[in-house]
Amino acid sequence: MVFRTKTDEYKWWLTDMDGVLVREETAIPGAADFLKALRDKGHEYLVLTNNSIFTPRDLSARLAASGLEVPEDRIWTSALAAATFLQSQSPNSTAYVVGEAGLTTALYEAGYVMTPTNPEYVVLGETRSYSFEQIATAVQLILKGSKFIATNPDTTGPTQNGPIPATGSIAAMITAATGRKPYFVGKPNPVMFRTGLNKIGAHSEQTVMIGDRMDTDMLAGVESGLHSILVLSGSTKREEVEEYPFRPNEIANSIADLVDRV
Repeated sequence: MVFRTKTDEYKWWLTDMDGVLVREETAIPGAADFLKALRDKGHEYLVLTNNSIFTPRDLSARLAASGLEVPEDRIWTSALAAATFLQSQSPNSTAYVVGEAGLTTALYEAGYVMTPTNPEYVVLGETRSYSFEQIATAVQLILKGSKFIATNPDTTGPTQNGPIPATGSIAAMITAATGRKPYFVGKPNPVMFRTGLNKIGAHSEQTVMIGDRMDTDMLAGVESGLHSILVLSGSTKREEVEEYPFRPNEIANSIADLVDRV
């Protein structure tokens, strides 16, 4: 059973990006109105994404091209969550990074030095083209004692031509070669939500999480104590919800159904 609760009891809003606000490069109907309602009501919010390829500035520009106004300081990526986590664990340390600008920029701004020479961490993120040489280096460093971190566990990513291998698949390859499993920071790890909540000064009991995936968005929302709303505009069909041992608080057809409830 899915319960419906008055969302006017909530002050802060978190929302996934792909499948909730946009589908590929196109805004989902109602997304612009929803974001405007958040601004008009003065609600603090964050757009969360496991995408670690792009910086928040890049993603803000991509959303703007779709007709959605989201300032870069309202975007929270798995790369930023990973950098924040590492800064709290071992400030101003070293890392060997397999990833792109979204991840390297976040780690640089967190005070990390990126080096292949005895790094404390190997950090794996998303990239458009994985290099066998980089993966081999990551394997060798982990076997020598570097700690293994990955931005997110997603095994595939969507493209116009169909799914392609993503961070989770490459992490599995490295695990097979080293026997070491990474610590995944992004969704569904509640760490990503907690670092995002801290960024906007939010409290979990008065925060809404909107997402389109049961295995990441809703799982993390439930484990973080957020009011979780599943939208059916992305990856999950209504009948698939019954396959999971946990439930969102609500199910909506799309973000358009939530505009009047902000």
